[in-house]
Amino acid sequence: MAGEKETMEIDTDAGCPGNSVGRFAAGEDPAKREQILAGAWRVFKLKGFDAASMNDITREAGVSKGTIYVYFSNKEDLFVALVDQHRQEFAASMRNILAGTEEVRDGLKQFGLAFANKMICSDMIPAMRSVLGVVDRMPKLAQRFFIAAPNNVRTVLQDFIEHHVALGHLRIDDLELAARQFIELSTGTFFKMRLFGELEGPVPDEELNRVIDSAIKVFMAAYGTDRA
Repeated sequence: MAGEKETMEIDTDAGCPGNSVGRFAAGEDPAKREQILAGAWRVFKLKGFDAASMNDITREAGVSKGTIYVYFSNKEDLFVALVDQHRQEFAASMRNILAGTEEVRDGLKQFGLAFANKMICSDMIPAMRSVLGVVDRMPKLAQRFFIAAPNNVRTVLQDFIEHHVALGHLRIDDLELAARQFIELSTGTFFKMRLFGELEGPVPDEELNRVIDSAIKVFMAAYGTDRA
């Protein structure tokens, strides 16, 4: 990578086609890939994107230089993979939560609680801070956090809302706007406070429930039907 004086080493970790039983082809071992990603994430959290180097990541992940370049071509490639991984895991967990609800209000409540706790108490905020640090130079990377795709948490909520529109529980013309509005109503304040360091630790349950319940009331007043 430009700006880093690094020399490729002979790959002694990655498997090759046709070698011993149980080995993966080069770049295809999921455990090795996860090992590299885990090490990279620890480095990015500690140093930030700009200060982190592939040498740092190699040492932290415990792999050879050759191996890390078999899986990822550069630091940007690694960071993109981490962004995608965090977003996919977050979206999958939220989809599972909504899949276990049948009532609109219950689904919105569970979504709001889980979303707030994930944003406040997990590694999501450090990840976003790292992304924001390079947004001017790498705008497409930052956009990956918010891209409208099946593995985006906003799209997960949008699918839930669309389902209840079809059932006649909600009346909404712009599903994406409605999903954005509920996220902002229920967790926007907590998210911004945590992002900018004004909030340390979890939000008290009483306050979290108060804000989310109010968000549901506003949302249902705008979009609910008599069948809701």
